[in-house]
Amino acid sequence: MKLLSFHADGKDRWGVVDGAGIIDLGTRLPRYTDLLALLRDDAIAEAEAAAGVAETDFSLDEIAFRRPVRFPEKILCIGVNYANRNAEYNDDSDLPKYPSIFMRTAGSLVAHRQPILRPPESEQMDYEGEIAIIVGKSGRRIPQELAESHIAGLTCLNEGTIRDWLRHAKFNVTQGKNFERTGGIGPWMVTSDEFHRYDDLRVTTRVNGEIRQDDTTANLMFPFRYLVSYISTFTSLTPGDVISTGTPTGAGARFEPPKWLAPGDIVEVEVSGIGMLSNTVKDEYVQPEHLAG
Repeated sequence: MKLLSFHADGKDRWGVVDGAGIIDLGTRLPRYTDLLALLRDDAIAEAEAAAGVAETDFSLDEIAFRRPVRFPEKILCIGVNYANRNAEYNDDSDLPKYPSIFMRTAGSLVAHRQPILRPPESEQMDYEGEIAIIVGKSGRRIPQELAESHIAGLTCLNEGTIRDWLRHAKFNVTQGKNFERTGGIGPWMVTSDEFHRYDDLRVTTRVNGEIRQDDTTANLMFPFRYLVSYISTFTSLTPGDVISTGTPTGAGARFEPPKWLAPGDIVEVEVSGIGMLSNTVKDEYVQPEHLAG
């Protein structure tokens, strides 16, 4: 089942994709004000039952997409999780013992079909296609053998990055990963029951139709179950939390010369069993008096 958040007829709504249409479940299940409320009440089965007896209310062309979970409590991102990505750094380092983790704000990500913005402070805007986990069940210190039961579903994510801002300080990447509206997420969340396993999913990133990244989760150093377990060791996972699981080799920074994103570029992140996230790059407009001089 594809669950999504969207805007139509002047109102933010949530529902399920049915072919080329959308069933508005918010009007049918009004006690759940949004998709996050549904997840918090562990009521995906109720949504599926309601959708099974309903007709579509909108076409996909009639709506504006929102982030699947509009305001997650936490967005945790994994760095360098594909084995060949570690080799891409060409620093003779051993495979890491533990995942690298950083966090993003909800405002740094836009929804499907919304523009991602290149800030005036840098021309080094990059893409990173990823598969993102959406947590469905709370937990702390979750054992690996139970970890997958805490996954509500998966979505696509472009973990957009401002490369030269990653190194403004000695030990962090926060600035370069959190410029507003530089990444994308969506278009919807596909529920976990649609996946028989998580170790054979393919993620492909295209820029203007050119394949830049292409790999499968068979090559993850830290699989989904490990990430859920490891992260829940130091923080409680809650429904709606997002875990972006890492990007394959082929980001723009790794080309010679680098292939930075420019206005008009279209970035597509496609994941098997989920669909495709698409965003167009635009320059962020800033009043001249607000620019650093």
